[in-house]
Amino acid sequence: MKKSFLQSLGPGLLFAGAAIGVSHLVQSTRAGAEFGFGLIWALLLVHLFKYPFFQFGPRYAAATGETLLDGYRKLGKGVLITYYLLNFATMFTIQAAVTIVTAGLASQLFGFTNDLVLWSTILLLISLIFLMVGKYKLLDNLMKYIIVILTISTIIAVSVALFSTKDAFDVTQIIPSGTVELTFLIAFLGWMPAPLDISIWHSIWSVEKDKTAIIKTKRKEAIFDFNIGYIGTLFLGICFVLLGALVMYKSGETFSDKGGVFATQLIKLYTKNLGQYSYIFIAIAAFTTMFSTTITTLDASPRAMNRSTKLLFNKKLKYGYWFWILFLFIGTILILKYFMDNMGLLVKTATILSFLTAPFYAILNFKLITGKHTPKEHKPGIYLKILSVIGILFLIGFSVWFLTSI
Repeated sequence: MKKSFLQSLGPGLLFAGAAIGVSHLVQSTRAGAEFGFGLIWALLLVHLFKYPFFQFGPRYAAATGETLLDGYRKLGKGVLITYYLLNFATMFTIQAAVTIVTAGLASQLFGFTNDLVLWSTILLLISLIFLMVGKYKLLDNLMKYIIVILTISTIIAVSVALFSTKDAFDVTQIIPSGTVELTFLIAFLGWMPAPLDISIWHSIWSVEKDKTAIIKTKRKEAIFDFNIGYIGTLFLGICFVLLGALVMYKSGETFSDKGGVFATQLIKLYTKNLGQYSYIFIAIAAFTTMFSTTITTLDASPRAMNRSTKLLFNKKLKYGYWFWILFLFIGTILILKYFMDNMGLLVKTATILSFLTAPFYAILNFKLITGKHTPKEHKPGIYLKILSVIGILFLIGFSVWFLTSI
């Protein structure tokens, strides 16, 4: 019995759904708005050098039938405790950041209220119902449609922008300098295409998919699925940089750090420059971008915390996933209610922390996939190993550069 092309896709599209969010809509658009085409080099480099460490998630899951968290436990309890604390410290901020931007877009798209906390609660409840009713399988199927809608609407938006512009393209690449520009670059790279701990989420989704599938996913299928999702995140990252550069570069617009205000500015600036008829394509592209991230992060963080808790305490909670998902739901609403004015700072802190912890996850994933816990036939080839070493040096080098420059 052979899988169809669509059946073979799953965790890779969930990865894309989680990755294509704040990093693309906010950070990539801002990169284009503030630097034109000047940061394309950074976008390409970070995708290249993070590639192995994201790929090792589905590779390890296909090789062992386990998540990366199971592998981290084998590397030592201290490793898993470190992950547990890091994830606990950032998961509420990350969920709040993606939800508030989605809420801002929803208020623009659907109207009826401008209360972003109310919109955030509605969106989180819709996501929660999806996950309660359909569990992994519905999320898997839903994401295929969301990614298709997102891709088509983004391509249309970029095409309109390209045909509308009368300015000559300046593709000169820029190396940011100064604390403000450098901080933006690190925040941009931190969540582009996603924080490295999403490799853990990917391995969890891969194991979940095999629980619902008749045929177990082979390594080649898992990597093919991942590559489709990863190429998609790169393509759409470039699209959003182009949109920012074509529509916003040298516009004189100052962008707000508040997610809801930024969302309003984003759509208004697009429609002002591209025409009112482009509104629906921009709005749908932006909303589906953020809603996909809202629902996938609401699913993934609780799965990761539940699995980590079981591995650390050797105790399985019957409703552990639902405990963590409700805990995340309540924590996110409280952050949005009481820390709304500080969301810009919270997001910046989370993105920088994501970049500074990237070497930690890169080294762990590399050590796990090349070590004794991975069967020999599933270990990466020499070229992927070389790219991994260069990638680790790149991530460490950039972190040191940032810490010594601020």
